[in-house]
Amino acid sequence: MCGIIGYIGQKNSTPFLIEGLKKLEYRGYDSAGLCVLKNKKLYTLKKKGKIAELEKDQRLKNISGLIGIAHTRWATHGEPNERNAHPHFDCHKNIAIAHNGIIENHTALKKILTKEGHRIISQTDSEIFAHLIEKFYQGNLEKAVSQTLKLVDGSYGLVVIHQQENKIIAARKGSPLIIGVGQNEMLVASDTAALLAHTKKVIYLDDEEMAIISKDKYSIKNLDGQRLNKQIEEIKWTVAQMEKKGFKHFMLKEIFEQPQSVTETIRGRIKNNKIKISIGFNLESIERIIITACGTSWHAALIGKYLLEQLAQIPTEVDYASEFRYRQPLIRKNNLMIAISQSGETADTLAALREAKKNQAKTLGIINVVGSTISREVDSGIYLYAGPEIGVASTKAFTSQVSALILLSLYLRQKQNLPLDKKILVDLKKIPEKIKEVLQVDRQIKKIAFAFKDARNFLYLGRGINFPVALEGALKLKEISYIHAEGYPAAEMKHGPIALIDSQMPVVFIAPKNALSSKIISNMQEVKARAGKIIAVTDYPDKEIKKVAEYIIKVPSINNYLSPIINSIPLQLLAYHIADLKNINVDKPRNLAKSVTVE
Repeated sequence: MCGIIGYIGQKNSTPFLIEGLKKLEYRGYDSAGLCVLKNKKLYTLKKKGKIAELEKDQRLKNISGLIGIAHTRWATHGEPNERNAHPHFDCHKNIAIAHNGIIENHTALKKILTKEGHRIISQTDSEIFAHLIEKFYQGNLEKAVSQTLKLVDGSYGLVVIHQQENKIIAARKGSPLIIGVGQNEMLVASDTAALLAHTKKVIYLDDEEMAIISKDKYSIKNLDGQRLNKQIEEIKWTVAQMEKKGFKHFMLKEIFEQPQSVTETIRGRIKNNKIKISIGFNLESIERIIITACGTSWHAALIGKYLLEQLAQIPTEVDYASEFRYRQPLIRKNNLMIAISQSGETADTLAALREAKKNQAKTLGIINVVGSTISREVDSGIYLYAGPEIGVASTKAFTSQVSALILLSLYLRQKQNLPLDKKILVDLKKIPEKIKEVLQVDRQIKKIAFAFKDARNFLYLGRGINFPVALEGALKLKEISYIHAEGYPAAEMKHGPIALIDSQMPVVFIAPKNALSSKIISNMQEVKARAGKIIAVTDYPDKEIKKVAEYIIKVPSINNYLSPIINSIPLQLLAYHIADLKNINVDKPRNLAKSVTVE
């Protein structure tokens, strides 16, 4: 993985490829390359590091042609360098490929190819594709690719060009690929971001589908060569939504977009004191809910467990998607699997979803990206409508996910004819204004960030429904500032983490006024007694908190079920400002990818 762009048309493809790669930068990468076809010859340029390194290379001026493919790589097999960068080639450099995903049987295939005389020069699994296609090529690229794909185990988003054929072959299994339909030109990319400036008309490839693309036509087939009728869909996002609009980083812009993104998530879903959600199956038989997700979405899922059990009164489990399949989960027909993913392409979450479907459970997606694989495979779904999220560290998608889970929990409660507390609905409608209030403490948080930017460790503590907020706060700090941080239930501090407390340990407490307030103040006093530095996020800075906390971040009061939305935002800002003060590239933290499409 990580990003693919291809162009075929009547214009020089190189500017399209470079521009497309830039639009895919936010996904994370460590090297980049392109290959262009001109006069039946392939011209290539690859570089370790940023796309700017490609642009600076004087050889780029001499690379032009009407057909080309390009790639940004996030290393899985082999270190980041020019040899391992994509595109990769066959022995005679007739064929060029770019690949996202992992070939699980590449070792066995490599042995076979090596015995047959193929010279494999990179450490990657992806290069195997080029040599297999070379092995099968007899004047028909489409057929050679089809034969190759039938031998490969694993996942792929694949684009292929051959110097004797004026076409691009694209194929997917488990890694997204989208065809962009233009005027006398066609594009293919792993993300709509790379297509949006040129066309809003797209075709989403499904698993084990292959596209044969020329400048003015395309056909979609399965691996047996049967033609498929695929609908052209329209991208709803705009180019303007994907720009920084004066903010220093996309992450900061997206933090400040949360009043609007949460508004879009709840818009039209509360009417006449009722929750209006369209679920395409019968919910009455659901006896158990399983939520599966990864990373930040997993933290939203943990909050969802509190909400679903307390409001909907349905037993709920939360699983790391990466572990779900491998623990032989007990899934029944009367179970509901909820898959949460911002991109809708997360490989582990998609695999867990398919495991649930195999066992005839009902499935529901909480997804931001319309048309994504998970959104197409679930029985029903709740779109977030949060708009594009470019920063690798998720912010507005998280608060929209929690908002969607609140709506779902209230809807399920409503379906069971349990009384709805109208105060929750009133507060839910007020959430966007409350978020605006939180954002006003940005300058104060920047001062706190300056005080702790050189800290080496952080501890985040919360209780009840705000325990997952502590986990999320710690994750944000780890992701973008590279400071080690841990999130814990505050009551668990005495069972180990208290050993870490000293004058060098900042401890962030999420401390809203609720039934557990006295207990969390007691935890603060235990930290204070050991000289720990306390940052308190609270809606009631009373005398006791002021006595023990060096820094207090005041947030507006809100219903306890909604408090994770409000309390997470100061933690996003704290992580952002610490990372920015450390001169870290906030939008593209090292080693991370926005959409993880491999296991």
